[in-house]
Amino acid sequence: MMAAKDDPGRGAERSREDRELFTRYHGDGDRLAREELVERFLPLARQLARRYQRAGEPLEDLLQVASMGLVKAIDRFDPAREIAFSSYAVPTILGEIKRHFRDRTWAVRVPRDLQELSLRVDRAVGELSEALRRQPSVSEIGEAVGADEEHVLEALQAGGAYRAMSFDAPRGGTGEETVTLADSVGVDEEGFDRAEERAMLAKMLATVTPRERDVLRMRFEQDMTQAEIGAVIGVSQMQVSRVIRQALTRLRTAAGADERPPAR
Repeated sequence: MMAAKDDPGRGAERSREDRELFTRYHGDGDRLAREELVERFLPLARQLARRYQRAGEPLEDLLQVASMGLVKAIDRFDPAREIAFSSYAVPTILGEIKRHFRDRTWAVRVPRDLQELSLRVDRAVGELSEALRRQPSVSEIGEAVGADEEHVLEALQAGGAYRAMSFDAPRGGTGEETVTLADSVGVDEEGFDRAEERAMLAKMLATVTPRERDVLRMRFEQDMTQAEIGAVIGVSQMQVSRVIRQALTRLRTAAGADERPPAR
């Protein structure tokens, strides 16, 4: 490509050779001419693939996609048209690359227009960071991609859907003590069991009388003796014992009813 720019005569000769190859391929069905065209324009496909490479995306995959786009452009190009093949090939190759990003590399489905904006934003961030020697602001990114700040922020957030990591993915450890992502972001919460127990106890206590509830609280929460409870409520120790037995019987009955499956 550089040789063609530096030497106009060589550029004109190259264009003539390209058209002859296209004529042989499309007019005569010469498969060797097709292969030579692929070899001639493969550097263009590589250049576009490298331009759109992003973190986490293997360059080899993009090269393959760009090469497929190049082959499609060669097969569809009309040599009778008065345009350079490269002018026709570039949009075709870029279309394949963008389709690859849009349809195959997003871990979570995102609207296509937002996917495309996210790709443009991602590329602009890299270019601006290199040019400014710092992280660009949202307004600077928006100016570079032609979008307002709200859409830029939405695109940046959508970029998080580009790659997903399994909770079973290892994050360290040796031997049999490998630590997974789930181990680092979650812990067993015992408070849920206690909350369920409190809710069940409150439901069961609703089946006893207020007097029985006070007696149970003094006996099992405040650890008072039956004699002490009797002195507080003004009854004998025997009567306190009877109240406790009655209350516990009610609670057991309520617990048994709660465990039985519902009637069909």
